[in-house]
Amino acid sequence: MLHVDLDQFIAAVEVLRRPELAGRPVIVGGRGDPTERAVVSTASYEARAYGVGSGMPLRIAARKVPDAVILPVDHDAYLQASGEVMEVLRSRPGATVQVLGWDEAFVGVETPDPEAYARQLQHAVLEATRLWCSVGIGDTLVRAKVATTFGKPAGVFRLTRDNWLDVMGSRPTIELWGVGTKVSRRLATLGIGTVAELAAADPAGLIPEFGPKMGPWYAQLGRGDGAREVDDTPWVARGHSRETTFQRDLTEPEQVDAAVRELAAAVMEDVAAEDRPVVGLTLKVRYAPFTTKTFARKIPQTADPGEVLSSALDLRARIEPGRPVRLLGLRAEMTMPEGSRQGHTPTRSGW
Repeated sequence: MLHVDLDQFIAAVEVLRRPELAGRPVIVGGRGDPTERAVVSTASYEARAYGVGSGMPLRIAARKVPDAVILPVDHDAYLQASGEVMEVLRSRPGATVQVLGWDEAFVGVETPDPEAYARQLQHAVLEATRLWCSVGIGDTLVRAKVATTFGKPAGVFRLTRDNWLDVMGSRPTIELWGVGTKVSRRLATLGIGTVAELAAADPAGLIPEFGPKMGPWYAQLGRGDGAREVDDTPWVARGHSRETTFQRDLTEPEQVDAAVRELAAAVMEDVAAEDRPVVGLTLKVRYAPFTTKTFARKIPQTADPGEVLSSALDLRARIEPGRPVRLLGLRAEMTMPEGSRQGHTPTRSGW
């Protein structure tokens, strides 16, 4: 199986629209104004060379690269470009395509020469869309996904059971797909710092820290094991989220109430299109200068915006009074259709 990952996707789409930006440091985020509160959505390789990365505050990115071209996010343009790429992948004879996001997908195909197939796939995507991609090849989804990182940019790399530990064994666990900063720190408290150490860990020994499901799963991840089939079952959103970063901190209770009401209305517009009831809510609050808290609760199944708003305001009551608020977000979890493949949808600003 293959994992296809478009190189510097958002920045690449912007360069296609503005060829004069080729070779220049390009940063995309917010409304393109570094004086506003916003974060970097993506940066071109030229900007990344200066240490700019996704999620970095736009103002800091602008300081790192004073001569960078900073552009606003254009969701519609990226969605269209992504659709064109996925259509190319689906047009390959015998290919099964599992879309992971705007810029990546798994491709399942039977071929005696996966490296040659990967090169052909890169050429087909480039010819049809003028976008470069990297391709990871693996005997599991995990190995194919991780392999892509070694192929960037515009390359091909293969990871299998035979070379997994040779390539990954000495690397920190945070380089595994599915292991973030918090999990890697928790693993470190157990004396597990590398992929090889995680691969050798007794799954039962991870259960006290991570639970009966996630403990063995992390051990499996360390070995690169897991699913071996690409699943093209239509993806169904498990929830919808919206969030807002305020250009000026909210300091009055009435301002916070109004913001929660706006978020609830916007989320319920998205939920209405799904025709599935809401069963849970999560309110995210970021206090100034940068402390983030989340408050969640299950609610009786409902599609009534008024009932959802009432529950959201109940969560809002848990926000500490007197603390300036710089960001609010609201996520609604919905019931899932039977047999669907579950997943999260991104927020309009990044949850």
